[in-house]
Amino acid sequence: MRVIVTDDWEHAALSATEWGDLGSDVSVEAIGEHLDAARLADRLAGADVVVAMRERTRWDAALISRLPDLRLLITTGAANAAIDLAACAAHGITVCGTRSHPGSAAELTWALILAAARRLDRVFPAMAEGWPSSVGTALHGRTLGLLGLGRVGGTVARVGAAFGMEVVAWTPTLNAARAAEYGARAVRRDEVVESAHFLSLHLPLTATTARTVGAADFARMRADAWLVNSSRAGIVDTGALRAALEAGSIAGAALDVFDEEPLGRDSFLRGRSDVILTPHLGYVTDSAFRVWFADVVEDIRAWRGGEPIRVLE
Repeated sequence: MRVIVTDDWEHAALSATEWGDLGSDVSVEAIGEHLDAARLADRLAGADVVVAMRERTRWDAALISRLPDLRLLITTGAANAAIDLAACAAHGITVCGTRSHPGSAAELTWALILAAARRLDRVFPAMAEGWPSSVGTALHGRTLGLLGLGRVGGTVARVGAAFGMEVVAWTPTLNAARAAEYGARAVRRDEVVESAHFLSLHLPLTATTARTVGAADFARMRADAWLVNSSRAGIVDTGALRAALEAGSIAGAALDVFDEEPLGRDSFLRGRSDVILTPHLGYVTDSAFRVWFADVVEDIRAWRGGEPIRVLE
């Protein structure tokens, strides 16, 4: 049986777990680069099992139809919006997920916030050549605004409260008692946007939330506010963000997620002094990889035994 891991940009998949537990009749390989659909289909020819690294590749009906040997598609994580589940079902492909390690995305969110507050993106490289100095933004007493207060947003909120920040949050169903559990206040969405010094996004990407952070929000934001997005790029109207940055109506944006990944070399986001970029590292930690790929091995063994687990439908 042939197993292929796609989009292993960190070259970490093969060392993250004991693949040998699958047996001597199983070969495992990893693709360490991002391939377009045509090249990827060629590389996956003959693969019985494919492991998708989060949403780095779009597994649409066109690609699925070019993989006649594929029988099991596993995504790292419990869900993957880039997989066409209906197309997989139509081709008799079982789709499974994995558990995730808690904390990774929230930790990266705070790395972005701290980088923006102290402009560490400038300080680190400048320190190699001299003794840079800048006046940072204190977090204590500032306002952290959260659109989304689920598992990740809740962790971000607690850290903000520990820093002495005023934490305000909104979700469609959030109430005062639940917000208080995370050290936050539940307020109107507009109030979150208008008051935040750091506006951090933690909403799922759905038909309802797509492109909902747009021109009206950027117009309401403080001139010294930063937009922080480690959730999903599709939540933000990218054109409106560009207009806000070019107009100088917000202080900047700290982003880990993008409409196009890897980010194009000619993206307007590159080279701006008011933008901090990381290459979708929110989930990229040693602990997350160990959990994911241990579960991948478990998923394959269960599927081979005729009783697949963590099936996505």
